[in-house]
Amino acid sequence: MFEVSSLNQSNKRVEKLYRILFLTMVVLLVAPVLIILSTLVMKGGSVISFEFLFSNPTDGMTAGGILPALIGTVWLVSVALLVSVPLGVAAAIYLNEYAGDNWFTRIINLAIINLAGVPSIVHALFGVGAFVIFFGFGTSILAASLTLAIMTLPVVIVATRESLAAVPMAFREAMWNMGATRWQTIRRVVLPNAISGILTGVILEVSRTTGETAPIMFTGAAFFLPFLPESVFDQTMALSLHLFVVSTQVPGVPEALPYGVALVLVALVLIMNSLSIAFRMYLRGKKKW
Repeated sequence: MFEVSSLNQSNKRVEKLYRILFLTMVVLLVAPVLIILSTLVMKGGSVISFEFLFSNPTDGMTAGGILPALIGTVWLVSVALLVSVPLGVAAAIYLNEYAGDNWFTRIINLAIINLAGVPSIVHALFGVGAFVIFFGFGTSILAASLTLAIMTLPVVIVATRESLAAVPMAFREAMWNMGATRWQTIRRVVLPNAISGILTGVILEVSRTTGETAPIMFTGAAFFLPFLPESVFDQTMALSLHLFVVSTQVPGVPEALPYGVALVLVALVLIMNSLSIAFRMYLRGKKKW
């Protein structure tokens, strides 16, 4: 029989130490999330009802529901996705499939990295100058959504580039050997095999877009509106701004109301992300490699 050497025993101790260390890190990451969710449920769950979700605020926003803010958030996220996803995917396709390694693409890559690090308040001021004033959209859903789209564009570009680069080059070479053009190869082979990674960028964008306050505060979100928006040129309420308002700006708000708004905001993000993740898993299961 083989005897356990001192080196093997030392390796086992080190492995056990690392296992405990990694488990501790996971707990430290998950625990705050669970604490936040449990706090929101305990303190805000009592106000969640059909009337709260599908009625307008009343009594100076100290009572009533959050329907205008809920619908407005869906408007903002949807329009931002419609703008940023096609632009981000197109930019990533050009950078990964067409552009060579030269000074121009290096400048573009540097601009994308810098854009990802710009504070949201700077994006808000850019949105005011560009979309509200220069293009004449005014304070509207369109101006706010375009600002959000510009802010989250680097997320979509980076995620799409990584997923495109992960598709084996052999797939492209096989299509080229059969006489396919570069665009036919991208459309029929590369994009279908990279779609799950692209959805990862969309999920991250939805999470950030839903929770942003500063960019929409200056470009399209209103303090209070008693009606629902009818087009992208209308102003709208938003859950993130509404949460800020009822938490800090409105006196006499019941304690449970801000927690209820926050709970709905988190639930909305989780629902949209869950749908995207489920679709991504379905597409990933259809991969042949």
